[in-house]
Amino acid sequence: MAVFTEVSTEEARELLRRLHLGELHELAGIEGGIENTNYFLTCDGGRFVLTLFERLTHAQLPFYLHLMKHLADAGIPVPAPQADPGGELLHTVAGKPAALATRLTGKSQLAPGPVHCAAVGAMLARMHLAGRGYGRSQPNLRGLPWWNETAPTVLPHLSEAEASLLRAELAHQNRVAALPAYAELPRGPVHADLFRDNALFEGETLTGIFDFYFAGVDTWLFDLAVCLNDWCIDLPNGRPDAARADALLAAYQQVRPLTAAERALLPDLLRAGALRFWISRLWDWHLPRQASLLKPHDPTHFERVLRERVEQSVQKSSAGALG
Repeated sequence: MAVFTEVSTEEARELLRRLHLGELHELAGIEGGIENTNYFLTCDGGRFVLTLFERLTHAQLPFYLHLMKHLADAGIPVPAPQADPGGELLHTVAGKPAALATRLTGKSQLAPGPVHCAAVGAMLARMHLAGRGYGRSQPNLRGLPWWNETAPTVLPHLSEAEASLLRAELAHQNRVAALPAYAELPRGPVHADLFRDNALFEGETLTGIFDFYFAGVDTWLFDLAVCLNDWCIDLPNGRPDAARADALLAAYQQVRPLTAAERALLPDLLRAGALRFWISRLWDWHLPRQASLLKPHDPTHFERVLRERVEQSVQKSSAGALG
């Protein structure tokens, strides 16, 4: 989250009047993230997060907002978007499409242990199953077509070794996506960005999941891979942590067991998850946007994660061939 668009107190008060949420008490910009403008907002009606959308359009946004409402109504602890008297969840603030959603309790667990990873795995599976009844559909806008489109814009900024890795992995993921087994993977609405800073805990209890604005319809396995590539990775070196990964996978499968196709393609989707975030961080790093609060993430982290995942995949394939 970041602040690209300044919101005045009068603009915030006008939104609260439209939503019948009383008087404004506090409005504070949120530092962190790179996509949207975000503010903490406190008023008579409670504590909320105000989001102004900088890239997503009015046409795209109903998918995300109604998905959050669908999940909240199903008992998943996600922010609940606030509607106006006509039932509209999408608003306009400072000339931008905007939403006001409930602010969750707890704080991010940035040094998770196996118990935290297990809680995330179980909740992710619950969220996938709850999303089956969601009637709207929109593709993952940061999926394979976006990787293919964006890679040429970042390649001129890379070293020869980095460019070689990017080209090779992109070719591999295009081959994987064409496999019959890939077509068999279960699909539905996915979060697609469930990093450790997008979940909240009180002690060892998971109290909320937020920031659904990369969500879309994709394979559930990709969503699981994205989680494994953050919650179960040693940040200094990009290497997987087996204890955390085992805990997350076991808890997920207690709620929704993986299919045979998912088990077979998990190594490839772990590579896909790493590639997706390497490309997006390269894009944000080398082609940044202006914001009053903005700190692009270092792309080298996901380059390390990708190299580790490729090496693991090669070792597994070699062991299988030898066996």
